[in-house]
Amino acid sequence: MPAKRPPPDFRVGHFDVHNVEEWQGEFASPQNLFAGFDAEDFGSFAAAIPHDYYHPESDSIYAYLQSWLICTDGLTILYDTGAGNDKPRPGIPVFGNLKTPFLDNLSRAGFAPEDIDVVICSHLHIDHVGWNTRLRDGEWVPTFPAARYLMSRIDRDYWDPGVARVQPTETGAQVNAQVFEDSVQPVLDAGLAEFVDDDFEVAPGITLSLAPGHTPGHLVLELDSGGERALFVGDILHHPAQVYRPEWNSVYCEDQEAARKTRRHILQRAADTGARVVPAHFGGAHTVWIDHSDGGFLPRFQADENTTAASTGDKGDE
Repeated sequence: MPAKRPPPDFRVGHFDVHNVEEWQGEFASPQNLFAGFDAEDFGSFAAAIPHDYYHPESDSIYAYLQSWLICTDGLTILYDTGAGNDKPRPGIPVFGNLKTPFLDNLSRAGFAPEDIDVVICSHLHIDHVGWNTRLRDGEWVPTFPAARYLMSRIDRDYWDPGVARVQPTETGAQVNAQVFEDSVQPVLDAGLAEFVDDDFEVAPGITLSLAPGHTPGHLVLELDSGGERALFVGDILHHPAQVYRPEWNSVYCEDQEAARKTRRHILQRAADTGARVVPAHFGGAHTVWIDHSDGGFLPRFQADENTTAASTGDKGDE
């Protein structure tokens, strides 16, 4: 039985939001993560990036794999499902054959797999669909048997080897090797998948919108309640460096130009509306606000006045 439910990590209007960590650690150097990286340019703002996000002593990006639980009116939504356990991942070995306490962490947040009503996959990459399934008696079965799994129709068609009309990039095919087969196909076979397109309403105040580039069908989740907003942006932002330099894609973006366009659009929208931005892999308090600055953008890491007491504690380097 899950433990008594703790306070949410933060609230957006009447939505309660809980963080569920899967993994954290040094992932890659900036020059290996960012396409178009410039070391001198990075040095001009690197000192402003908290240690929770970048370790200068080892020149390493510090990253998290994590999921977000959104609760409202008897509905429990899980956004992204990490890398999963026991899965061979030759494309990114650091995420292969993991043995993480993800389900224990879910329980500590007060939830059992059977409590999840909706699973949303921001996109169908290796580290966002892993806990869609778990190994049982040698078979991959859905981890959340009572949930409907929402995923982009475009991403499904792109990554499904039996459907794909357009081939993924060489990098995409390499890093996503075996992912569809063990983490998506069993959900399809169980009849739990629902394919969504642009501007899909999950529930009142909860909308999914297409944000292509990192993958063709990448989805952003927006919460809008009581004059407050949050944008769950998946891999549109991997790291705060991309707020300073929106033109720096990750090397894993399938369409580099579309990814830059989408990132600028999201940053502009967040800065204009004051929305909390919730990326997939940020450390620290895991969320950020965006400010305008001389035609560009700056990340604001500190909690704002709407942040609950539960979200103001230092969660870095747990």
